[in-house]
Amino acid sequence: MKRSAAEVLREYGPFPGVDQVAGVTFDGQHVWFASGDRLNALDPASGKVVRAIDVAAHAGTAFDGQHLFQIAEDRIQKIDPKTGQVLATIPAPGGGGDSGLAWAEGTLWVGQNRGRKIHQIDPQTGAVLRTIDSNRIVTGVTWIDGELWHGTWEGDESDVRRIDPETGKVLEKLEMPPGTGVSGLESDGSDQFFCGGGNSGKVRAIRRPRRGSTSK
Repeated sequence: MKRSAAEVLREYGPFPGVDQVAGVTFDGQHVWFASGDRLNALDPASGKVVRAIDVAAHAGTAFDGQHLFQIAEDRIQKIDPKTGQVLATIPAPGGGGDSGLAWAEGTLWVGQNRGRKIHQIDPQTGAVLRTIDSNRIVTGVTWIDGELWHGTWEGDESDVRRIDPETGKVLEKLEMPPGTGVSGLESDGSDQFFCGGGNSGKVRAIRRPRRGSTSK
């Protein structure tokens, strides 16, 4: 397993009226982050929140190329980002113990926090298609270039790890600085991850290792 210190590239926030950052996603232009009672669109270039949607937003956030998906307690809401309207609701597999949320392969991937699992679910019905076991608490979840990454956060220790999507085996770990937690997690589609910072009220960008990186 490769292990290295996470390279924090930038910190965003804290933001006015935000004391908790949960889920994080990226629509190609804005970083959307959940803060309890709203979804916020952050411009990663300026560091400013440019708009917000008033909607229950307690945990993971995802984007399918057209719609936002947001965990709200024991359900997942499908949201039109243009109007803020909730278009559909499905049950969340963890029944309220859900954490991260990602979109990949036409399906949703849902982290189950203390259950230490990641579920692949049908975005229309919420039916669980398969389950991957992790050996740590699962926070944020993201897919990039066929790689499955998830955040962990236990006590003062937090990391972002790449796991084998078939077996759950840990392949690589990026260890966050002490006291710096990862709640939500999303790739920018290239060489960065955006990480929700939980009760710090911040969003952080960290470097995604290049394939073939030699750090141990």
